[in-house]
Amino acid sequence: MGKHNGAATLALRQLIAVKQLLGLWQLRLASRWPSLRFRPATGGARGDVPGWVLITLMSAVLVAGLLALAGPALEKLFNEAMSQVQP
Repeated sequence: MGKHNGAATLALRQLIAVKQLLGLWQLRLASRWPSLRFRPATGGARGDVPGWVLITLMSAVLVAGLLALAGPALEKLFNEAMSQVQP
């Protein structure tokens, strides 16, 4: 049981590190391209399209990172569940 807690702790630390790196990446992009800065929509504004693109990219990177970290464990869990299913 301790091994799983250690793996979960490591995965959580890695996700936090990825989140921090993505935050730094966002700040660097915003400093180079001011149009990418998040800004609140006003009255008749259609929204901040570059901001939504950045959110989508960051979400995709987080999902890919999570899958890379937890993929083998999820595959093992799935295989174990499938082996317990009675035909």
